Amino acid sequence: MPSFTDLGVPSSLARSLAGRGITEPFPIQAATLPDTLAGKDVLGRGRTGSGKTVAFALPVVARLSDSKAQRAKARPRALILAPTRELATQIHATVEPLATTAGLTSTTVFGGVAQSRQVSALNGGIDVLIACPGRLEDLIKQGLCSLDAVEITVLDEADHMADLGFLPVVKRLLDKTPRGGQRLLFSATLDNGVDILVKRYLDQPTTHSVDPAVAPVSTMTHHVLVVADADAKKQVVHELASGTGRRVLFTRTKHQAKKLAKQLTQDGIPAVDLQGNLGQGARERNLGAFTSGEVKVLVATDIAARGIHVDDVELVVHVDPPAEHKAYLHRSGRTARAGSGGDVVTVQLPEQAGDVRDLTRKAKITVTPQRVAPGSPVVAALVGEVAPHVAPAPPAAPQQQRASR
Repeated sequence: MPSFTDLGVPSSLARSLAGRGITEPFPIQAATLPDTLAGKDVLGRGRTGSGKTVAFALPVVARLSDSKAQRAKARPRALILAPTRELATQIHATVEPLATTAGLTSTTVFGGVAQSRQVSALNGGIDVLIACPGRLEDLIKQGLCSLDAVEITVLDEADHMADLGFLPVVKRLLDKTPRGGQRLLFSATLDNGVDILVKRYLDQPTTHSVDPAVAPVSTMTHHVLVVADADAKKQVVHELASGTGRRVLFTRTKHQAKKLAKQLTQDGIPAVDLQGNLGQGARERNLGAFTSGEVKVLVATDIAARGIHVDDVELVVHVDPPAEHKAYLHRSGRTARAGSGGDVVTVQLPEQAGDVRDLTRKAKITVTPQRVAPGSPVVAALVGEVAPHVAPAPPAAPQQQRASR
């Protein structure tokens, strides 16, 4: 495998990566970097966890460093569009150290928080802007940001933007960037209108497919555990959450995610939730606690699945089987990231047998359902070493009401 510098990455950026333990390119990086660093439009087909954030962060920073253009107030020079706040934040965590090494500035723009800080950052002059489509379009309509100086545009997880209904906004934003600028698009699939984006906005793109579109990852091991009833399911889920490694549990609804995280914590298994009703501060705190390892269990809904980029997740549990196979694969992609192994467990009630069979068939996964009960050896093997019980914090004492005068 060639080194980053062999592929044309400036040595200062290669050293920055090495300082964070990234010393050898992943396949998607080795495949795309020669073209992206040369200024070509690229369509990258790689699953989440394949290393694609570094694959586009490097050419963005390297090419802006070589550009003679100067940063200007509210006129970013590179635009990276992402579907969720979590993904935008995590892309920024990869981009920022590289940008700083090159003497460039970067910031994020997304909804759910006050726009004042975002506007201040833009007014200070930004080289790389990482944004979610909705808030960015709002700022442009208010005259607070312009895309007329953008030299490089990246669309990350374009298929997820399509799933969320963002493509009309994405097209309006791309129409505001200069023709002739470099454009990079990364997507696991090309359905739901993503193919139209490629035809309309990429100029003779080079396509690099490192994985078959939305394919199961070979380092994942899939399990279907059949439980007798809801009580057995609850106990088995709690057992699966009790190991020492990181694990992500998926539920269908926001309410269920919040409730399960609370129940696990009360049972001595610290857990945090990630779902749409949380404010941005709570989302960042919860994801931060999980990323740092302070908490080993994250309970999430589908909408959060695509934005979680955390390495070393050893177990994904579908507490509720997802509605369709693409969601199953994207949820499952939280484990076996960056070449690591991982287990994926679907907990199935008897009445869900047909749905789960259909789901795994469409996802091209061969798995034999196993009947289990709480305490089964199969469950114990998936749990591994059990983490020490952590007594939940006592509830805060209610504040005394002031005596009425």
